[in-house]
Amino acid sequence: MLNIIRNASHNYIDQVLRYCRFFFAALPHALGQSAASQEPVSPKELVRLFLSEVRSGKFPERAHLYMAGTVVAHQIQSEDPVSIERTPEEYANHVREFIRLFGQFEYQITELLADGQKVYARWIQNGCHLQEIDDHKPTGKPLIEYTSAVYRVEDGKIAEYWLQTDRKGLEMQLQRGH
Repeated sequence: MLNIIRNASHNYIDQVLRYCRFFFAALPHALGQSAASQEPVSPKELVRLFLSEVRSGKFPERAHLYMAGTVVAHQIQSEDPVSIERTPEEYANHVREFIRLFGQFEYQITELLADGQKVYARWIQNGCHLQEIDDHKPTGKPLIEYTSAVYRVEDGKIAEYWLQTDRKGLEMQLQRGH
């Protein structure tokens, strides 16, 4: 019996080590870099990877790969604009909160434009109403959120962004119960 446990334990460790070797070997490629050159990716590609991996909810823990140590996030709201500072870990928790509220949502980038160090992105997030949002009890029904943002990249990392979300559209969905 001990040999079975020992063998299972060794197999598990071997699998983890294989995964780690694969992950770290693939990391430069995932960041758009060749292992030999380690050349930085363009701001547009960096933001695309960030949105596809982190903001999409697939790998929030990878935020530190794309974000500066502290990022200024400007929440553009006509009645009360707010700017906050977020670390990559805080941003990862922010994405995890979306997953808690909306479930494992679908995320689609619909526009991505770059001008120098600034990148404009627009996306659609489709999820379900799983937790209370703005005093609206969860219904389990679909919710769609439309958002756009401009990201400023500095030294190969996202340093600042300006975000606008169709809050009225989300509010109307919540009021209708879907």
